[in-house]
Amino acid sequence: MRTPVALTACLLSSSLLLTGCFAGAGAQTAATDEAGGGGRIKLAMMQPPRSGLSPFSDDAFKLSRWSTAETLVKLDEVGDAQPALATSWKRISPQVWEFTIRSGVTFHDGTALTADVAAFALTRATSASPKPRILDGVRLTAVAKGNSLVVTTAEADPLVPQRLSSPQLSILAKAAYSATRVNPVGTGSGPYRLVEVRGTSGARLDRYDGYWGGKARADGIDVSFVPDGAARAAAIRSGSAHLVESVPVSQAALLAPETITEVPMPRTNTLYLNTRSGRLKDPALRAAIRAAVDREALVKGVYEGRADLATGLLGPALPWAAKGRAELTGRTAAKAPAGTTITLATFSDRAELPEVASVLQQQLQQAGFVVKQVVREYAHIEEDALAGKFDAFILSRATVLDSGDPIAYLYSDFACEGSFNIAQLCDPRVDAALTTAKGTAAGDARRAAILAAEAAVLRTDAAVPLLHERVIQGDSADLMDSAKDPRERMLVTAETRLR
Repeated sequence: MRTPVALTACLLSSSLLLTGCFAGAGAQTAATDEAGGGGRIKLAMMQPPRSGLSPFSDDAFKLSRWSTAETLVKLDEVGDAQPALATSWKRISPQVWEFTIRSGVTFHDGTALTADVAAFALTRATSASPKPRILDGVRLTAVAKGNSLVVTTAEADPLVPQRLSSPQLSILAKAAYSATRVNPVGTGSGPYRLVEVRGTSGARLDRYDGYWGGKARADGIDVSFVPDGAARAAAIRSGSAHLVESVPVSQAALLAPETITEVPMPRTNTLYLNTRSGRLKDPALRAAIRAAVDREALVKGVYEGRADLATGLLGPALPWAAKGRAELTGRTAAKAPAGTTITLATFSDRAELPEVASVLQQQLQQAGFVVKQVVREYAHIEEDALAGKFDAFILSRATVLDSGDPIAYLYSDFACEGSFNIAQLCDPRVDAALTTAKGTAAGDARRAAILAAEAAVLRTDAAVPLLHERVIQGDSADLMDSAKDPRERMLVTAETRLR
């Protein structure tokens, strides 16, 4: 594919050229008071839209990070559902939920939010092809009932409110939905109105003064898409961007410490061990691998200290995990590898993983294993990994998917019928724990059940968690109150402003 001309210019990567990549660079105004305000925020993002900013795709996360599209529900720090475009909800039966729609909300085209509009938007999501990922395996209907929205699922689902928090189920004005596409330009409901999308080069948003939550502090947002990590970091150094997402680890040390924020991500770098075939079918050898891994060497060496040591599958992005996790007992004792030969595989698409594989190879060989290493592009290795062709596989895996709940990840990776079961695990105790957690209502009881399921997985040594990755964000000294969101749903909010 050809690189668009505007994008190519951005990647030429001198700070002079980068300045020109931000629309409205000359439109910035002075702050109105000591607390900051006014001006336009210049934002550099890593990836351009892949699906025309359709809310049914991963592009939806751009819309939420720009505060232009909103959902019925939002999540708090621990993943509990909180009011957004819906002010309250109740469960009528195991399969039926009723949501009260917020009054006084207008979309950016001037039309009003109603239960009928919300039902229309959700119905379009359920019939989209492909469906939003949050609706995989979920049959859902939505109908208006006065000022309420009634959502019915084919099976009992205790996570309906959390599902409706996904940016892929944002509610837009009816005018956004044509027969063939969804157009978010001028049809959202957030504090910023999307007014222009310039293909893969950028976008422009202006403050929407009719926002139901109060006017935004800044005048607008000028977005540029800059895939090159070094160029994004240079934009902070040169002052040509106020806010930069996803600064590479290799670039972070080149930036002034006060311009860098590291936020734990719900993403774990994990060593999956084949429990069904090969040498690691022996749980004592899996235990030997677990005992041989030096996590600290990976964090300090490969990630330059910009990651967190893993004590479980779920990391610090879920603060309740460490607080509720009990000491793990009942683990298999390790036995000496005695020259056992294993194949260790990973993929090259994520730059750090081949280096992680090399370090692990050395650690395991020092412990007495003979290790053969395989590294390919992900597209050329996934099929073999899922088929159990390797003894061990290193994967960087998101542990919290669209609902904000880790059960979907745990089930897909470790249940007998899991669709992403690289470890080939099929353990009745693990399945029982996952089933219990899946059926438990949201809240403390569900979190406790999730940690019990995590413990059941770890006792099998089917997976050795290595480290938890961080998202590194760049904020210029001129910017105040950007969001630091581990789920990467929020970035610029109504309170984000220039000094």
